[in-house]
Amino acid sequence: MADIYLYNTLGRKKELFVPLDPPHVGMYSCGPTVYDYAHIGHMRRYVGDDVLKRLLGFNSFQVKHVMNITDVGHLTSDADTGEDKIEKSAAEKGKSAFEIAKFFEEQFFASTDALNIGRPNIVCRATEHINEQIALIKKLEENGYTYITDDGIYFDTSKLKDYGRLAGGKEGIRPGARVDIAGKKHPTDFALWKFSPKDKKRQMEWDSPWGVAFPGWHIECSAMSMKYLGETFDIHSGGVDHIAVHHTNEIAQSEGATGKDPVKYWVHYEFLQVDGQKMSKSLKNTYTVDDVKKKGFDPMALRYLFLTAYYRDPLNFTWKSLEAAQSALEKLRTQVAALGKQQPRTTISQEKNEKVDEYRDKFIKSVNDDMNTATGLAVMWEMLKSNIPSEDKYDLAITFDEVLGLKLGEYTAPIVNIPQEVEKLVAKRENLRKAGDYRDADKLRIKVEEKGFIVEDTPGGSRLTPKR
Repeated sequence: MADIYLYNTLGRKKELFVPLDPPHVGMYSCGPTVYDYAHIGHMRRYVGDDVLKRLLGFNSFQVKHVMNITDVGHLTSDADTGEDKIEKSAAEKGKSAFEIAKFFEEQFFASTDALNIGRPNIVCRATEHINEQIALIKKLEENGYTYITDDGIYFDTSKLKDYGRLAGGKEGIRPGARVDIAGKKHPTDFALWKFSPKDKKRQMEWDSPWGVAFPGWHIECSAMSMKYLGETFDIHSGGVDHIAVHHTNEIAQSEGATGKDPVKYWVHYEFLQVDGQKMSKSLKNTYTVDDVKKKGFDPMALRYLFLTAYYRDPLNFTWKSLEAAQSALEKLRTQVAALGKQQPRTTISQEKNEKVDEYRDKFIKSVNDDMNTATGLAVMWEMLKSNIPSEDKYDLAITFDEVLGLKLGEYTAPIVNIPQEVEKLVAKRENLRKAGDYRDADKLRIKVEEKGFIVEDTPGGSRLTPKR
């Protein structure tokens, strides 16, 4: 088992990954708020979670992966003001809140399935864990961390001496950006339980020791992560937008209830930009996986594109970059599929055996270094261009794909009808190459391309692929 290093947001550095109870790993991912369509910006971080889970499995760890579905309690403002996103969407679309949540949850999973993102071991919905959330609030109340306002039950952040440490201290949580609510003691205090409006009937509300109400956004993740993974677990993941508010408040709640650090490693993914701009509805640049399909792209090309960048760096999406990713993926699939059809393995030299081991070690070192899939892909391409035997190339490619998740072993090259005229040109070109006449051979290559085919030279001879 090789060493894995992960960048831990809490310590602001890469750290050696040492689970609490090896080989078991507990991993919790903040899931979607199911009030609208999940877009490709969301998908970048879920591909990241999938790579992390695959990487841990590749290194012989056994991962228990839990993900929540926020189907209540996420207000339109992080300042605990505004409408519940689910209820607002339901009113706009003339549906029930439960119908809205179900529809967009299904859309989310259809998108992750299309990108070969493995399902979590446990998917837990906020509305199905109200009792656990109430119990956690009662524990916080007993420990002296709560107070009641006309608006709801709030967590008193002043009672926690290192509140905000995930965001770099209290200055990192931007307290001035939060709106004060009547009765709130401190700008950074946050809602645990919101009282239902007296003049309006909500679709989602529950009885509690404090009256009819609904949970705040943050309490669900603390309650459900502790239920399924214990009071302290290994990895918690999310987007960088979760650091300053949501995850900061999760730590506060969990610590206030148990007196323990809830999470050992915090992993956060950077944003996806579109044409150099932030993805937003106002700019009309929020694309879904279905939009990718409608433009004729394979969703797996989107996964490939995500893998070409370091997850902690912003990635700029353009349709041109997706086209380049699809071309690269098709080339990779075709090469690996061709290698899988080669003759049975033969004895190879010690030198080539060492090269096989070298490529395997280089790939493992790359991906184990904080999920550096971009370098891992570079090792894949370098290996395919090498002179090691075809059967070893195939085995390595399939092994590397256990982490990359591109389904290379499932690809079957489409049957292409090649005109007899083109076949003759290719055969003639192959004879010229064998005779060392590369100048005339290159002229024939150009003629073949003019007829709509690309010639690739491989150890097994020339291979034709149609031009896109």
